[in-house]
Amino acid sequence: MIDVKNIREDFPVYQKQPNIIYLDSAASALKVKAAIHQVDHYYQTLGVNVHRGAYDLAYETTMLFEGAREKVAQFIHASHEEIVFTRGATSALNMVAHAYMGLLHEGDEIITSELEHHSSILPWMMVAKHTKAKLIYVPLTKEGRITEEGFLSVLSKKTKVVALTHVSNVLGYLTPIKAITQHAHAMGAVVVLDGAQSVPHMAIDVKDLDVDYLAFSGHKMFGPSGVGVLYGKKHLLDQLEPFEYGGEMVDQVTKESATWKEAPMRLEAGTPVISGAIGLAAAIDYIHQIGFDQMHAHTHELHQYTLKKLQQLEGITVYNPTADNPVICFNVDTVHPHDIATMLDQYKVSVRAGHHCAQLVSQFLGVTSTLRASFHVYNDVRDADIFIDAVKAARDFFLGF
Repeated sequence: MIDVKNIREDFPVYQKQPNIIYLDSAASALKVKAAIHQVDHYYQTLGVNVHRGAYDLAYETTMLFEGAREKVAQFIHASHEEIVFTRGATSALNMVAHAYMGLLHEGDEIITSELEHHSSILPWMMVAKHTKAKLIYVPLTKEGRITEEGFLSVLSKKTKVVALTHVSNVLGYLTPIKAITQHAHAMGAVVVLDGAQSVPHMAIDVKDLDVDYLAFSGHKMFGPSGVGVLYGKKHLLDQLEPFEYGGEMVDQVTKESATWKEAPMRLEAGTPVISGAIGLAAAIDYIHQIGFDQMHAHTHELHQYTLKKLQQLEGITVYNPTADNPVICFNVDTVHPHDIATMLDQYKVSVRAGHHCAQLVSQFLGVTSTLRASFHVYNDVRDADIFIDAVKAARDFFLGF
C-alpha cells in the first residue's frame, strides 16, 4: 500500500503548504521533487542548447534531452523517432490538426465527441471550417459514455479522421479506443487520441492500441509545465507538414526552396523545451518507482470512499458515479459551483469549478458548470473527510439564506 506521508515528502509544495487539501490533479498534478531538481540541474549546471554544439556542455545537454525522448518512448512502448516534444497536449493536438488542413477535402468526415476537451475538438472544428469537411459526433449513452456501438453508428467510408479523448477530463470515463481504432482503420481513417487524462493514470501501449497519434502533457504527471508529447507513427510524422519553420528542422535550404529532416526533428523547430523534457523524464522515473498498479489501487479506493460519503449528503448531484478515473463531477443543488469552490477554499480545499475547458460536456449534462474533485497518490482519507465536511458546511451556509 502507498504511504501517503512518505509520498508527500517527495512533493515540496506540502512543505510550503502543509495544510492544503489539493483535489485538482485532473487540471495539473503537483510537482515531484525529482523533476524539479532535474530542471534546476539543467539551468544551474548546463543551460545551453541541444544538438548544435561540439563542446562538452552541449554534448551533455543533448544526451539528457535525447535520453528523455527515449524514456518517454519506452513509457508508452513507442520508438524514440516517434516522439515529438511540444509545449503541451494542446500544442501537440493542434500540430496534427494543422497538418490535415492540406489533407482533407469537402465531403470528408471527422468523428469526434461531446466529451472532448476544447484542445481536442476546436482544432478539428477549424479544420472542418477551412476544408469544408464535416464534423460528426459520436452519440453518447445516457450517462455520457462513448461506446463501440455508438461509434459504429457514425463511422462511414467518408470518415478520414477520428479525434477522441481517451479519458474524459470532466466525467472520467474511459473510451474503448482499441476497438474503435480497429474499426476506424478498416475504413482507412487515422485516430488522434487525447491522452492527457489517461497517460498519468494507466500504462499505455501505443502499439497495442494501434492509434496513429497520441498527445499528453508533463504537468499532469508530476512533471514541469510547458512540456508535452506528440506520439505519431513514424511514416505519418514524416508526411506531416510542419506546424512551425526555423532552425534545426531543415535539411536543405536554397533561395527558392527548402526540405525538412525526418521526424521527430522536422516537427521541433527552434530551441526545444529542453528543461521540460529532462524534468518529464524524472517524473516518469517516479511513476515507475510507485507503479501504476499501486497508484490505481490507492486512488480507486480513495475515490470510492469519497464518492460514497458525498452521495450520502442531501442536496448533492453527482454526475459520474461510475467514473473510471478518480474524478468526481458534482454540484450542490441551487448553488453556483464557483460559490461552493470559493467557500471550500476557506477550508484549504482546492477543487475546480466551471466547464473545465469542455463546454459540450456541461451542455450534455444540462448545466452551465460543475464542481470537480480529482485525486492522486498524495491524497488520503483525511483529505476526503475534510472535503466532505467542507462541502457540507458550504451547502448549509448557502442554503441557509
